Amino acid sequence: MYINNSKQIVIKIGSSLLIDDKKNIRKKWLFEFAKDIEQLIKSKKKVIIVSSGAIALGCKKLNINKKNLKLDKSQAVASIGQIELMNLFKEIFKRKKLNLSQILLTLEDTEIRRRAINAKRTLDNLFDLGFIPLVNENDSIATSEIKYGDNDRLASRVAQISGSDCLILLSDVDGLFDKNPKLNKNAKLISNVKKINNRIEKYISKNISEHGTGGMKTKIEAAKICQISGCYMAIANGLIDRPLKHIISKNYCTWFLPKISKLDARKKWIISSISPKGELIIDDGAIQALKKGKSLLATGIKNINGKFSKGDHVKILDKNMKEYARGLSSFNSDEIFRIKGQHSSKINEILGYVSKSEVIHKDDMVEI
Repeated sequence: MYINNSKQIVIKIGSSLLIDDKKNIRKKWLFEFAKDIEQLIKSKKKVIIVSSGAIALGCKKLNINKKNLKLDKSQAVASIGQIELMNLFKEIFKRKKLNLSQILLTLEDTEIRRRAINAKRTLDNLFDLGFIPLVNENDSIATSEIKYGDNDRLASRVAQISGSDCLILLSDVDGLFDKNPKLNKNAKLISNVKKINNRIEKYISKNISEHGTGGMKTKIEAAKICQISGCYMAIANGLIDRPLKHIISKNYCTWFLPKISKLDARKKWIISSISPKGELIIDDGAIQALKKGKSLLATGIKNINGKFSKGDHVKILDKNMKEYARGLSSFNSDEIFRIKGQHSSKINEILGYVSKSEVIHKDDMVEI
């Protein structure tokens, strides 16, 4: 069993697990969940919890409807709800003598390498101190442009930067089905997914719960990050008591199996980017060069999409607009627009200053 063999586990809790349809806080469920965490800690496992629910709890305290919230108002509501969320966990986990800490992350905290390393260092120190990190997106300051927008992908990125072995997405569904189980009684649960291909993509359900902002689509995107990072990921029903115990004993869920990855931590971080800032469309000659382990040069770039700065994540697409690789750009978008299709020897003359010869260095690039 993948949980039993894991040393470090990330567990994501959806809003619908903490608050029911009648806006009641599910304290009994959370206490049963704390029993699961207690067992994992006793088994010498490191645990990170990623919990949704700040905005939902804020709405409950203010007695307002989440559906009518605009972004600026939701930021304030999240600030109010975040205290409610932490107090709820602290109250319940204290009964099991489990120590909690709080970490609030924005998208940039994982997309900027220096911040990602700092986040990992903090997590490691919290483990050493005997505390369980409770992670949430910093909704109080995040704007629509710099938001994850869902805790599924946030959890997968946390799993990736922390080097965790396993991610469990607890939600209101049993896993991935071949049909929508809410509409089809004969829908079959898919137990294991080795590769996310077109067949798997077709299974995605677009149903969204009242409190959650995710859905099966974001869970599949999270699974892609985990597979690349060498991390097992499960989609499982968290509505039952002791959900982790149930996964271990019954294994009724969907497991996404990791690819055998030889990438170092830095390249895993590059390939797992949530929000690449632009696209470089390259010719066949450049594709062949990249396949031989070469860097991307300006001469092979046919076109460019997006506005980005030096050091930003960008996608590298072939002439058919199919993604081939990702990397960190050595130039900003304006500079690349000026030098695209040109020989490297002409770059300094075109730009008027000394610069690198590679648009994306091979050490800063990962094939998809």
